[in-house]
Amino acid sequence: MVDAPQAHARDAELEAGRVGRPHGLDGSFYVTGAEPRLLALGARVTVAGRAHAITRRAGVEQRPIVRLEAVESRAAAEALRGLPLTVPRSAAPALQEDEWWGRDLEGCAVLDGELTVGVVGALRRLPSCEVLEVRRGDGRELLVPMVRDAIRRIDVDARRIEVDLAFLGER
Repeated sequence: MVDAPQAHARDAELEAGRVGRPHGLDGSFYVTGAEPRLLALGARVTVAGRAHAITRRAGVEQRPIVRLEAVESRAAAEALRGLPLTVPRSAAPALQEDEWWGRDLEGCAVLDGELTVGVVGALRRLPSCEVLEVRRGDGRELLVPMVRDAIRRIDVDARRIEVDLAFLGER
């Protein structure tokens, strides 16, 4: 899932992914942890404190390959490896109802009615669906699939996510 229109001003930038291993000799590289909607051809991303336009977009949604202006060699791409690619929130595409940027869900309290379940640590992409990685008070981790049966309501502004523990087999 992507993020709610009521985005948090505390994060003016969204992470579009990280620079992965180089692809070819022209400065192209794989993007790891990619948010494909933020990596359109011509979009501007910031890496290492400098904004660059995306001049090439190839690969597949799960494993995009990009080239940035002014990154014109394999060595230049390798020098950026592991660094985050960010996009201003204001330049991000509009979201549909019931969509959130994963970053906005991090830190939200997770509850089932009045019972506190834990806090969202991250949104993780699995092959079958995205899941919320919830850190419980006792140190255990609970994975909550981003499906309507598991999640009753998300209120990013209130920093609250209501889940159904019975559906998750936790009650």
